[in-house]
Amino acid sequence: MWTYNNFPSQQVKQKYGFEPTQQWLDNVRLSSARLAGGCSASFVSENGLVMTNHHCARGCVEQLSTAKQNYLDNGFYAKTEGEERQCPAMELNRLEKITDVTDRMDKATQGQSGAAYATALKAEMAKIEKECATSDDVRCDVVTLYQGGRYNLYQYRRFQDVRLVFAPEHAIAFFGGDPDNFEFPRYDLDVSFLRVYQNGKPAKIDHYFKWSKAGAKDGELTFVSGHPGSTSRNLTVAQLAYTRDVLLPKGMERLGEMRGMLTEYMKRGPEQKRTASNLLFGTENSLKVYIGRQEALTDSDFFAKKVKEENDLRAKINADPKLKEQFGGAWDQIAQAVKQAKNMRVEVSQIAMLQGLNEPLFQNALRLVRYADELAKPNEQRLREYVDSNVPALKAQIGSAAPLYPELEIARLTHSLTKMREDLGPNHPFVKKVLGNESPAALATRLVKGTRMFDPKVRLALLKGGKAAVDASHDSMIELAKRLDADSRQVRKAYEEGPEATLDKASELIGKAKFAAYGTGIYPDATFTLRLSYGSVKGYQENGKRVQPFTYMGGTYDHATGEDPFKLPPSWLRARGKINAQTPMNFVTTNDIIGGNSGSPMVNKDAEIVGLIFDGNIQSLGGDYGYDESVNRAVAVHSDALIEALDKVYGAKRVLEELRPGSTPQAPVKAPTPG
Repeated sequence: MWTYNNFPSQQVKQKYGFEPTQQWLDNVRLSSARLAGGCSASFVSENGLVMTNHHCARGCVEQLSTAKQNYLDNGFYAKTEGEERQCPAMELNRLEKITDVTDRMDKATQGQSGAAYATALKAEMAKIEKECATSDDVRCDVVTLYQGGRYNLYQYRRFQDVRLVFAPEHAIAFFGGDPDNFEFPRYDLDVSFLRVYQNGKPAKIDHYFKWSKAGAKDGELTFVSGHPGSTSRNLTVAQLAYTRDVLLPKGMERLGEMRGMLTEYMKRGPEQKRTASNLLFGTENSLKVYIGRQEALTDSDFFAKKVKEENDLRAKINADPKLKEQFGGAWDQIAQAVKQAKNMRVEVSQIAMLQGLNEPLFQNALRLVRYADELAKPNEQRLREYVDSNVPALKAQIGSAAPLYPELEIARLTHSLTKMREDLGPNHPFVKKVLGNESPAALATRLVKGTRMFDPKVRLALLKGGKAAVDASHDSMIELAKRLDADSRQVRKAYEEGPEATLDKASELIGKAKFAAYGTGIYPDATFTLRLSYGSVKGYQENGKRVQPFTYMGGTYDHATGEDPFKLPPSWLRARGKINAQTPMNFVTTNDIIGGNSGSPMVNKDAEIVGLIFDGNIQSLGGDYGYDESVNRAVAVHSDALIEALDKVYGAKRVLEELRPGSTPQAPVKAPTPG
């Protein structure tokens, strides 16, 4: 997962005989895209057509669905541009430029520690980002790399009009369901096609991936260009132990209880099942990720390897008096900060992060309350999420037309408020301030029934009205947000200026210590920024047996049982006689990926699409802490399966023609509807 400004082209040449040039790298970078909600994507036509996973666009598909027209169950295909539907809450970014701002950041924080360090760090980030973001179409983020050993400014082109073009049925996009999730062999068509618009028309894109005619072959060199979310490979042993012993077990407990609540809620009826299915999907996926990470950290051999890596680095640093003086104390500083963070964990979760109110109605109310206060401050003094460079995304969130459902929001709030009371205790002052004399269920019901936060027009009016409008509002969610904001800020400030500042400063020292010891021959932890990994199509050994790298479309029918989650949709049953059973369906490669890479294009040395990343195998879940090429595998939909399904199952000729111009001539279609 190399950054584009430090890609080891010579290593690729030595191993595979191909050297990516700067022109090749630039083309791949500009053809790649990011869904700001947490996924990767790619441009696949000059008319703004974007390819990603179904599970990455699933929120949009659900939001566009109704009780009468369920696109999750039935799929969606826009036969004309006029039928393409705008996703209510989606932003897409393309990385235009990377600038090293390390010297500037180091100068701003030089000689500082604690609260002063935290304040100076965030102020300089905000200043750099504001200078860069010259319009709402430009997004700029200062990215921390190597735990602060390097800082890069990433400048993006922002698209906020993103429309749905095609999505298959959930039954084939997530065929095999949770039992098959993070497993291989797999038989999924986890794909969606979107389109970015500008000024009401499809955006013209100068760089995009062309389609491979041959597809991926066994042993072939492959590249994955995507946005891995986060990894923890450079954490200290103290941080890893805290993650293993506290954070992961608590996270698994929370997710397991949420899964149980949603499962029961969905039994109330078909509409409840439809409206909560996306939440359940995300919850179950996250739970399986947490379990895989926990298994990695509780493996004694794996953890011993992490201990040895840290001891080896510390020995190198301590052997040089100058390096020891500069960096030698950083590990102990982190260990002490981890103890402080552990003591603050519950209050940080429940008060600073307001986990008990992590529900969209309240979160929009809180955004409005804080926006009104933060915008009155100088940019450098604001909370990070309210700096000028983040305002366009914030306004899009507040104005999103994504539907919300009162019954579901009451159930979510009842559950999360109950957990808040359990975590903090019924006599905690914050719990009393939130609940008063009400039960979680009574408060949740009153809040949801007394709010107008369902209506985006109301939210946008409050946003436009500013502090005076917010202060005058008697909306139930707004009033609660105003009552809790000061307490939340106080705990957040104590954490950010206490243990977090120590962790950031000491981690920066360790990052620089690694440069001193090893140079930049390793890539930094993932940061949900564009990275490029290289590998090859290759099977692996599991439990003494060889796992072949490909599955085939015919095997999809053999894998079906007729019952969920192994039930194929009717479209696939009807197309069985048309599909070439020997077409590769899914395949695995040695590319290093992690969560956030979902939707990443997989390309060959000619920068042609050969696959679409949608998962990793079960062994890859430990990839958050380390990568093992012998067993870690990326899982992708084969490019040939995508073409075969679009043609033989869905008759999506318009999409096919964009992917392979001239292959399926189409009659002219009407122009898109204005607006």
